Amino acid sequence: MTSKEISLDQARRIALAAQGFDRPRPQGAVDIRHIRRAIRQMGLLQLDFVNVLVPAHYLVLYSRLGAYERARLHHLVYQRREFIEQWAHEASIVPVERWPLLEYRRREYRPWPNSPITRLKDKSKYLRQALEVINNSGAITAQDLPPLPGPKRRPGDWHRSLPRWALECHFGSGEVAVADRLPNFQRVYDLPERLIDAHHLDKRVSRNDAQRELLRLAAESCGIATLRDLADYYRMSPREAAPRVAELVEAGDVCQVAVEGWKEPGLLAKGARTPRKLTCSSLLSPFDPLVWFRPRAQRLFDFHYRIEIYVPANKRKWGYYVLPYLLDDRIVARVDLKADRKAGELLVLATHKEENIAEDHSVDQLAVELKSLGSWLDLERVRVSRRGPFARKLADRIKAS
Repeated sequence: MTSKEISLDQARRIALAAQGFDRPRPQGAVDIRHIRRAIRQMGLLQLDFVNVLVPAHYLVLYSRLGAYERARLHHLVYQRREFIEQWAHEASIVPVERWPLLEYRRREYRPWPNSPITRLKDKSKYLRQALEVINNSGAITAQDLPPLPGPKRRPGDWHRSLPRWALECHFGSGEVAVADRLPNFQRVYDLPERLIDAHHLDKRVSRNDAQRELLRLAAESCGIATLRDLADYYRMSPREAAPRVAELVEAGDVCQVAVEGWKEPGLLAKGARTPRKLTCSSLLSPFDPLVWFRPRAQRLFDFHYRIEIYVPANKRKWGYYVLPYLLDDRIVARVDLKADRKAGELLVLATHKEENIAEDHSVDQLAVELKSLGSWLDLERVRVSRRGPFARKLADRIKAS
């Protein structure tokens, strides 16, 4: 039974505050402390290396912190060892102390059905040999394993070498961990005991306790959510999440509330803040926790979002790599962006406004945000396609500034 009712506007502000959008971007240099706090507040940072604009996880931090040195993120994760890569939402960076909470996922890991590893004769022998190489030689990349001709590719197979499939299999099961990323983003693998403190490595948590804690952490990162929102955050089914969420309600870690317009009960995290007002201007990655679960984006912002990378060009409605634009507590537009590094230009290929927005104010703020983003990416100019009245206004603002 719900004991409290809140408006949709309040729900949006709670969700944005939980994700760190209630604070102004740091003035001056962004240091490791800012990056650490941002990742911990989100709970995880989903990795994605599509480089049309910039790899998505870099943009997630930029949305909250503004311009920062990407090398500092690398230093924090792969040299200070405060974080580790794991399958969490998808492949993600998580605080290293979450390693025990994800053990049940590693135990239950199975290779992707289309993986050629599953069709390899003597696969156990090859997987064992890969571990022996790491044990004897130290950290390696897939290129350091002896090549092996694999089974004939099937439609839908990813274009990976068998050594890489083998190491990914060991990564999923926890036999190896990621020690580093090379400049081309290639993973460097090593044994977990060389990367993770024994305190975390040896800790055992039951499946139920781990899921309950992950759901509690998801509630903190969401601020307010539905059962499906919380389940999706660390990739559980709503069915398996439901009894653990009920236990969190019983313990007082979350409480049920009624949210204006929501068909499902809201779950409000203990200690969640409700700012009176929010002032922010951020382009969001398609894999930002604020919008990665599309039903939540629809429910919170009345924003139907679909990334169209895999949609044929003639069937795209919005564009190839479209980013939502968050202004204060609303998503007011979406823009299709591309970095033309050779020409030194940030290309705005398409611009679409949402309904019932303050159009002039939105254009002004978006122009500033695009110029800031271009500067961070070392692009000298922002070039806007002038298709549609909103895009023409934006192009004029960029030109005037």
